[in-house]
Amino acid sequence: VVERAVSGFEEGFNCSQAVFAAWAAELGLDRETALRVATAFGGGMGHRGDTCGAVTGAFMAIGLKHGRLRADDEETRDLAYSLVDRFVQEFEGRHGSIVCRELLGHDISTPEGMEQVSQNNLAATRCPGFVRDAAEILNEIL
Repeated sequence: VVERAVSGFEEGFNCSQAVFAAWAAELGLDRETALRVATAFGGGMGHRGDTCGAVTGAFMAIGLKHGRLRADDEETRDLAYSLVDRFVQEFEGRHGSIVCRELLGHDISTPEGMEQVSQNNLAATRCPGFVRDAAEILNEIL
């Protein structure tokens, strides 16, 4: 699953798509639907530089596996929330943040920030590691 996630990113999908789609089939969702659902989460939530797409892709995978189906199922909701917390602690432990602009050191929601990311080839050099780590952490907790 980890290599599938990294491969998805290298194919040109965003971080969120790469992570979520890597887990989708295993969790009962077709890849095409997973790619569509995760599209808007790339680039830190619609290219806003907020929560890293690899992280949001992982959150969606956690929800797909451990999401609640009844509003009164607080136990299942709490399990999902605890897995998200565990994921965040591990990811932040490795990278210091879950925020895209902090991870890349530039605000990709601005033309200037995108120029810096592009000039320094940061999406190609840093993002695959975020995707890999997100997939590895998911492997541990799912």
